[in-house]
Amino acid sequence: MAPPQLFTTATARSAGITRAQLRGPGFVRLAHDLVVRLDDAIDVRERLQLLATALPADAVYSHGTAAALLGAAVDAPARIHVALTPRRVVPQRAELVVHQRGLTAADVVVHRGLRVTSAAQTYLDLASTVTAAELVAVGDALMRVGHLDGDELATRLQRADRVRGVVRARACAPRLNPLAQSRPESLLRYWLAVSDLPDPEPQVAVCDRWGRTVAHGDLGYRRWKVLLEYDGTQHASGDQFDRDVDRYSLMAAGGWLVLRFARRHLGGPGPVVSRTRAALLSRGWRPGLG
Repeated sequence: MAPPQLFTTATARSAGITRAQLRGPGFVRLAHDLVVRLDDAIDVRERLQLLATALPADAVYSHGTAAALLGAAVDAPARIHVALTPRRVVPQRAELVVHQRGLTAADVVVHRGLRVTSAAQTYLDLASTVTAAELVAVGDALMRVGHLDGDELATRLQRADRVRGVVRARACAPRLNPLAQSRPESLLRYWLAVSDLPDPEPQVAVCDRWGRTVAHGDLGYRRWKVLLEYDGTQHASGDQFDRDVDRYSLMAAGGWLVLRFARRHLGGPGPVVSRTRAALLSRGWRPGLG
């Protein structure tokens, strides 16, 4: 694939590109008379690398942009989020959301050639912009991919007094779990954890009568042998569907009651909590039992 095309004012004019277009959101000025077309970048990462060359040296990708780069369970935001050291004049570009932050060296990492806020800083930044359930999903994902650990997060939150969102960040931190395999699993676990039901266990092992692990449930309650499964679109494929049939049969054969949820159930906790409560009650759970 050809590298991104660079333009001078003269070559842009010959290509039919006006000065106004060169100043628009589709281009980045790399030097006084050198502009690159962002749409020509090979991928999102290369686009961000090109953009970084036009930003101040202290610029660091942050918030949702950093979360997506670090592998969290979020879609990259339409506008790129950048954090800069506080200053009188802040760079303004249509494609950027600029935040002024007094970041320490520990709050910045270089990930695959890009300066991004650390996982702990990214988690804290997002705490003021996403729901508690979504924040847990982000934290779970950052832990799962190895960018975040509990000690690092505790250290960052300890020095975050008066930071916007820190109350939510601190409340959600103890609920993070790297065993969550997806955003939907994290959402379901959070909704159940803040309800009046017992906290579910992630990745519950299902064993046969000889004690061999034959399957794993996304979430579950060993004491009452209730499992919760999230079926995403990937479960509709032929091979995965066949594997799921085997898993669910093995779970049922072992005496487990399996509740299955899909994308339509991610709009809120109501159906998840009410159906799980009914399942637990049918298996002998009563309020106050833990």
